[in-house]
Amino acid sequence: MADPRYALPERFQNRLTFTADPFGQPSSTQYPPTTTVHLPATSGIINTALETEGRPSVQPFPTPSVSSIANLTILSTFNVSYASVKPLASSRSNFTIHSWNRRAANKAMVDQTDVFRPMATGAPPSQIPSRADHPVPRLNIAQQSTPLSTNKFYANFFLGSQGQAVWTHPYSLVWSKGTQSSRSWGMAVSHIDANQRVFGPRNNVVPGSPVQYYINPVAIQSLILSAVELGNSTVLTTDTLGPFSANANLYPQAGSSSKITFPVVQGMAFVTGIYSNLQPAIQSSIFFRSVSSAAASASGIFKYQITLEDGKRWLLYAVPYNGQDPQLTLVSNTLLRGLPNWSGFIQVGKNLAGSSGEYVYDNAAGVYAVGANLTASTFGLTGTYQFKWEKAGLNSKTARQLLMFALPHHVESFAGPTPFAKTDLRLQTTTKGVATAVSADAWTLVEASLPVDMGFAPWNGSLPQGSRSAKTLSPAAISIINSVVASEIRQDMDNQTNLDSMYFSGKALSKFAVLVYTVHEMCGEPDLARLGLGQLKIAFARFVTNQQVHPLVYESAWKGVVSSGAYTTGDAGQDFGNTLYNDHHFHFGYFIHAAAIIAYLDPQWLELNKEWVNMLVRDAANPSSTDPYFPFSRMFDWYHGHSWAKGVFESADSKDEESSSEDAFFAYALKMWGRVTGDRSMEARGNLMLAVLARTLRSYFLMQDGNANHPPEFTGNREWSALFDPSNPSAPDPASSVRGGWKGILYANLALIDPKRSWQFFAQRNFDPAWIDGGASRTWYLAFAAGEFGRHGWMDTRVFGKS
Repeated sequence: MADPRYALPERFQNRLTFTADPFGQPSSTQYPPTTTVHLPATSGIINTALETEGRPSVQPFPTPSVSSIANLTILSTFNVSYASVKPLASSRSNFTIHSWNRRAANKAMVDQTDVFRPMATGAPPSQIPSRADHPVPRLNIAQQSTPLSTNKFYANFFLGSQGQAVWTHPYSLVWSKGTQSSRSWGMAVSHIDANQRVFGPRNNVVPGSPVQYYINPVAIQSLILSAVELGNSTVLTTDTLGPFSANANLYPQAGSSSKITFPVVQGMAFVTGIYSNLQPAIQSSIFFRSVSSAAASASGIFKYQITLEDGKRWLLYAVPYNGQDPQLTLVSNTLLRGLPNWSGFIQVGKNLAGSSGEYVYDNAAGVYAVGANLTASTFGLTGTYQFKWEKAGLNSKTARQLLMFALPHHVESFAGPTPFAKTDLRLQTTTKGVATAVSADAWTLVEASLPVDMGFAPWNGSLPQGSRSAKTLSPAAISIINSVVASEIRQDMDNQTNLDSMYFSGKALSKFAVLVYTVHEMCGEPDLARLGLGQLKIAFARFVTNQQVHPLVYESAWKGVVSSGAYTTGDAGQDFGNTLYNDHHFHFGYFIHAAAIIAYLDPQWLELNKEWVNMLVRDAANPSSTDPYFPFSRMFDWYHGHSWAKGVFESADSKDEESSSEDAFFAYALKMWGRVTGDRSMEARGNLMLAVLARTLRSYFLMQDGNANHPPEFTGNREWSALFDPSNPSAPDPASSVRGGWKGILYANLALIDPKRSWQFFAQRNFDPAWIDGGASRTWYLAFAAGEFGRHGWMDTRVFGKS
C-alpha cells in the first residue's frame, strides 16, 4: 500500500494524464503539493569581489632606471662550479646556429610530426631536492598511477571546503552540502542563460561607455542529483583525474559501499549520476512545477520531462540496471524520489529547443562521456588535433553516438566529418559564447596556418608567408639603436635576476637574452653581444645550480617542480603562488625562452643545461601521459584552447587566466626551445598551441566589433583584465593616460599598425626609462618598430633626437 504521507493532494489527482508508451511505460504528469512555505531560489549569488589568493598586489615592473645602473660593475656574487658559464671565445662562429638546427626547422615544414611525442621521463636533475609534503593536502583523492592535474577545471572538488563550483560548460556542478531550500547533500546542476547575467557600472572613459564587467550568478541549484541516504555525514571523493575529466563520488558516509559517481567531462551534454544501491532523490531549489513521464527512444530508458518554477525545461533519463521502472514520484515541489536500493544511472540535460532539442537528447540518452584521448600532428603549415571521447552506459559499444557540447572556437575549426555532426541544440556558456551540441564519438579540428616561420626576430603574422620576419635593419636604424644598446647591455644582470621570485627573475633573464640577440643578430655588434652573453650565462647558471633565493624543489604529493618560497616563508602567495602551482607557464616560459636564445647563440651551452630546461617544460607542458613525474599538459587546456593560471587554490571563481600575452609567450618559448634542441615534436606542439591561441584569444579575450561570444554591452572594452569561468572583468584606460611599464608595452604593440608612431615614441630625446617593462628593453622595442618600418618601406631617421 502506498505511504499516505507521499500521496498526491486530492485537488491535483484529476490533473493527472496517462498515455501509452511504445516501450510499455505509462506516461503521466505529476504536480507538487502546495504546502511548502519556502520560496524558490532563482537569483543565485553574484560575486563582485574577484579571488586574489596568490595574485600580485603590485604591478610587475620592478626594473630600475637604465640611466642609474648603466655604469655599475658587473659582479658574480655566488659560488659557481659549472662548466656552462664560461664566456664565449672571440670567434663569431660561436654565435651561429648549427646547420642541423636550420635543417630541422626546414624539415618541420614538410614532414608530418606527432605533437605529443614523449620527451624525457626520468627523475628531475640531481640538484633539485625532493620532498613528499605540500602546503595543500590532497583531500579525498583516490590513489592513481598517473600524476595529478593540479590546474584543471575540476580542482574545487578536492580543495578547501569542497563546496565551490566546477564548470564543464555549458553546465556547472557543485556539492550542495545541505544548503538552500532543498537542504540537499547531492550534486547540484546549474545552467545560466544570457538574460540572467548581471552587469557592472559603465566605464565612461572608454568610447561607447561599455560596462566594466559582467557576472553569471552562481549557487542556482536547478536540479540536484542526490539520494535519500545522503546527509551531513556524506563524503565527496575524486578519482581517475585526467586532463579532460574526473570522477566525483558521493558516499553516504566514509567506508560505505553505496555511492553516486559523477563522470565529470568538459563539454558533456548530460550530467550523469551513477547510483549504486541507493534511493534516488532528484531535488531542486528552484522548485518543480511539473514532472511528466514520456516515451523514451530505446528500451530500458525511462524518460521524464521537467518544468521548473523559473519556466526552464529539463529532461531526465533513468536507466536501471535491472530494467525495471524506477517509479520516480514527485513528493514535494523540491523532491522527486525513486525506489530504494536502486542501481543504475540518471542523466539530466537542459532543453531550450523544444521538440527538436528533445529529439537530439532522446537519441543520445543512455550513453555518457567518461573521458577523452587527445592526438595531434602537424604537416607543413597545417596542424590537426582530435578528441576521441570515451563513453560508457547502455549499449555504449553500439552505433548510438555520444552527445558533447563544442565551444565556438571548436566549431570554427571542425574538419572532416565533424561539421556534419553538429545539431541544432545550443546552450549559452558563461564566458565562451554559445555552445553547440555535436553528436559524434570523435572531433577533428584543423589549424591551417601554423606560425612555422616565426623565429627570434621581429615577426608579423598578419603578413603573407615569406615576408613576416624582419631580421635585417637599415644602417640608419642600426645607428640609432646602437646609441641605446651601449647602456642597456651593461646593466647589472646579476642584480636584476637574483630575486626572490621565479617570475621576476625569469622576465629579466628573457629580457637580457632578447637584448643580446638583437645586438648580435640585428645590430652587428659581436663584441657587445659577447659581453652580454657571458654575463647572461652566469646569471642563468644560478638557477640551473639551484642557488637562487628560493630554490626549486620537486614535491611528490601533487608531483611537480615548485618554488620553495611557501615552504620557507609560510606564505602561500609567495611569488604569486608558484609553490601552489599558480602561473608556472608564465614563470617558466621566460626561462625556457632565455635558454633557447642562449643555446641558439652558443650551441655548446645546450647539452650542459638541456635537462634542467626540459624539466620546466615537463612540469608546465608535458607531452606524455606516461611520465611518472609530471602530469600531461598541466597548464594548457586543450578543450578551452588556452591555459589556466590558477593552481591548487579553492576559488568561487574557479580557474582564471589573467595574462593571455604570457600564455602565448609560453607557447612561443616552447616552440623555440624545440627548434634549437632539435625536438621537432616540441616545436610542432608550440606551433599548434600558438595557432589555437590565436583563435581563442580573438574569440574570447580580445574583442573586435561583432564579437558574438560576449554581450555587446561589454565588447567595447576590447580586452579583459582576467577571464574567470563565471565572470569577465575589464576596466581599460586610454593609452594616453597609462604610466609605467604598460606604456612601453602599448607603444610596442602599436608598431604592428603604426610603426612610425611607435618608433617616434621610443626614439624621442626625453624618453623615460620607467616606460619600459621589467621584461623588455628599449633596444628591442626600437628594433621591433624598425623591423615594421622595413616592411612598410619607410624610415625617417630624423625623428631620433626630437622631444
